Amino acid sequence: MNSSRLAAMASKERDLERLIPIQPNKQVQESITNGGSNSSASVVSPAVISHSSGKEAISKLIRSWAWKKFITGSVILLPIAITFCVTWWFIRFVDSFFSPIYALLGINVFGLGFVTSLTFIFLVGVFMSSWLGASVLSLGEWFINKMPFVSYIYSASKQISAAISPDQNSHAFKEVAIIRHPRNGEYAFGFITSTVLLRGNLATEELCCVYVPTNHLYLGDIYLVSSKDVMRPNLSVREGIEIVISGGMSIPQILTTLEEAQAMDGDGLGKYGVPPV
Repeated sequence: MNSSRLAAMASKERDLERLIPIQPNKQVQESITNGGSNSSASVVSPAVISHSSGKEAISKLIRSWAWKKFITGSVILLPIAITFCVTWWFIRFVDSFFSPIYALLGINVFGLGFVTSLTFIFLVGVFMSSWLGASVLSLGEWFINKMPFVSYIYSASKQISAAISPDQNSHAFKEVAIIRHPRNGEYAFGFITSTVLLRGNLATEELCCVYVPTNHLYLGDIYLVSSKDVMRPNLSVREGIEIVISGGMSIPQILTTLEEAQAMDGDGLGKYGVPPV
């Protein structure tokens, strides 16, 4: 009898050991350590976890796609909006010069003052190109130069406007130049304003006065560089000014010097050395 009871108790203990899991999950361990206080907590199944993670991944993918498309649209529309706003402001600004005169006459036509302003500017250019206009301009500049503060503003504005004027004079930008600055392997973009002769004991050297802008076109440094060390790219002054104002974004991908460009033109190649298709 005793042996049969011991055998039955041993079999029951083996059955209990089989019922207990070998590696219980974290929630079961916490419930056991807390004395069974969390025994009623529900255990999340792996299927529910995988479904939740899938929804989060899809949501992140949709948000990323929508953000990229929004940035693309902003990049496309921003230059158009800026161009439209600047053009609209310029038209209204120029139109405001003569539109009050037409308003006093009872003529309210938008754009008529703008056309009148452009016509007036054209006539001023024709008049100032004559001998009489040049005399009147010289007299006006003489009065302006007598004014202490106004003379500096007028002088700086005149030099900037002369740089892009088709009538190139001694004070305008002559050519676009590339010089080695500030050290070997680095180059600076500038404009040749004049040339000077440096006389020494042994020889005379020709130097180019190169203006290198540091803040668009209004501020910059002046360097006297030997004419042999100045590289002249095949760019006009207006193209050089556009490159400086745009921060280098409008610079062509390929630059050639004037000598190389002339050789390429003789060989039938284009401006930047690209064979015609």
